[in-house]
Amino acid sequence: MDYKAAYEKEHIKCADLAGRIAELEEKNEELNYKINRIKTNPIWKMSAPFRKAMHYCIRQRDRLRNCGNLRGIWAKIKYKGRERAAMERYGTASFPDEERRRVEQETIFPHMVKFSILVPLYNTPREFLTAMLDSVINQTYGNWELCLADGSDEAHNYVGQICLEYQKGDKACTGGEGRIVYKKLEKNEGISGNTNRCLAMATGEYIGLFDHDDIIHPSVLYEYAKVINEQGADYIYCDETTFKNNDINKMLTMHFKPDYAIDNLRANNYICHFTVFYRHLLDGNELFRTKFDGSQDHDMILRLTDKAKKVVHVPKLMYYWRSHSGSVASGIQAKTYAVDAAKGAVADHLRKHGFEHFKITSTRAFETIFKISYQIVGNPKISIIIANKDHEPDLRRCISSIMEKSTYDNFEIIVVENNSETAEIQKYYEELKQNEKVKIITYHGPFNYSAINNLGAEKAEGEYLLLLNNDTQVITVNWMEELLMYAQRDDVGAVGAKLYYGDKTIQHAGVVLGLGAHRTAGHSHYMQHRENLGYMGRLCYTQNVSAVTGACLMVSKELFEKAGGLEESFAVSLNDVDFCIKLREMGYLNVFTPFAELFHFESASRGLDDKGEKAERYNEESARFREKWKEVLAKGDPYYNPNFSLDRSDFSLRVE
Repeated sequence: MDYKAAYEKEHIKCADLAGRIAELEEKNEELNYKINRIKTNPIWKMSAPFRKAMHYCIRQRDRLRNCGNLRGIWAKIKYKGRERAAMERYGTASFPDEERRRVEQETIFPHMVKFSILVPLYNTPREFLTAMLDSVINQTYGNWELCLADGSDEAHNYVGQICLEYQKGDKACTGGEGRIVYKKLEKNEGISGNTNRCLAMATGEYIGLFDHDDIIHPSVLYEYAKVINEQGADYIYCDETTFKNNDINKMLTMHFKPDYAIDNLRANNYICHFTVFYRHLLDGNELFRTKFDGSQDHDMILRLTDKAKKVVHVPKLMYYWRSHSGSVASGIQAKTYAVDAAKGAVADHLRKHGFEHFKITSTRAFETIFKISYQIVGNPKISIIIANKDHEPDLRRCISSIMEKSTYDNFEIIVVENNSETAEIQKYYEELKQNEKVKIITYHGPFNYSAINNLGAEKAEGEYLLLLNNDTQVITVNWMEELLMYAQRDDVGAVGAKLYYGDKTIQHAGVVLGLGAHRTAGHSHYMQHRENLGYMGRLCYTQNVSAVTGACLMVSKELFEKAGGLEESFAVSLNDVDFCIKLREMGYLNVFTPFAELFHFESASRGLDDKGEKAERYNEESARFREKWKEVLAKGDPYYNPNFSLDRSDFSLRVE
């Protein structure tokens, strides 16, 4: 080997690379110079109101577009009307009355845990500061301390004066040392640094994180003490709302959250406020890491929930997040660096979980709502199982779309024939037999979706099974990869796709337990338009759900067999939900991904279940399902907030 030549070749490459970097740096400087000239131009400054109005119009246009069509816009208007009506009971009307306050104040828990509430202060406006302090002072649960680290500048000396006045008043009220701890910092260290200073002052067993311009519900510490005592909670959060004009009753957006869901949390910081955790979860580590400033809370939540033994969501609206100029609540545009920080926090978390190759990208819902693409390990074979009786056009459309559109090539298609009668389908079967990727097997006996798919699974050669209805049609070319990347994870059971009717309205976007007239299960976001973002962007990111539809469901063959396959006593309905609950009871997560899309021309093959004998059978299977999973249904769907109505699929709030 000519080492000298090789060295010279590498040296030339390095020189070329260095030259290219120098060129890019020069261009970057030139662009920055031009941008600065534009920003300092008087005309640019004068046009600020016009640009602000233009951006507002663009946002409204995008909101209308996301509704999809006129029907979607009308549905959104009606939804907002119901939400506004419901807001009245979540503001001050939800505060405890005199009798309730007395009961909560007098409650003695077996463990009267001490909460340390950390509030980093920086140039906090007077009215925001006093509202925040009052909301802590007015807590019905009294064993707390408020730790205030003040990084305000000299022009905002009133911040310290107000805090010291409240400290003095609390001492007089309690007759002791008082519960407010205040420290003036020599310099402002940012949110992370100031909060870490608060932590150094804290003596409580549980730590609560509270922003200096927000408000907490009077009963929040009482509710948290309750779940600590009753459930052993070591990480707790609640529902929240944004508000404006210094009035918590003037709410902008109410966020009713699911219980702990790791895939939701990786995709976006849905937990956010009001976070309280057992101090030992820190285990000597930093609370906030400055390298993730802008998304330090997302990083912290990912780290601490990883360590927590019992994460508990209190499904009550108890945190009021003030929206004002400069706050994150008013829009991510106020702090664009938060996007990069959030991606970095999620990437760090994923690496700690053993994922080495992945991609994190922003979605159309919001810059900090992410699509996470995991690397597919190896090239495992996927067995696509399709039950079929007659309906040659449906089956042809389905299989043709798989063959023509799919980018994943290591798959087989198993058509399970069941009592077909037409000459057309027999002719098509003969045509399919010429394709080495397709095999046709026969199930003898009356239609039983579970038994048919179990037979298909038995004959499957693939490591992964993909149950697929014959009345589907592939939209997304990498649909199999999008499903497989989750099905390969050790903690995941079933994975489901996003399915549309022919008019591009949603047929399936995850299954909610207890939803619908039969109180068995129903599809969320049902009949909403394809362009809809979903509740809090939930149609735009992969998330944990209780179940997915068997119309397009991927699971490893090993897990399918371990769970006993589909329950054959559920011949037509609820077998997929039953299967997913079995997986969940075994400790696995079920996942819905909106990035695998198909049309589902539902019931084209066998008709609906709303009349005669079919309706009777559905009612019988529903009754048996409710009896089998009585305890699971009684607990409610952990991924569907109990404040939502079970009569609607659009995340409307319950009517009191």
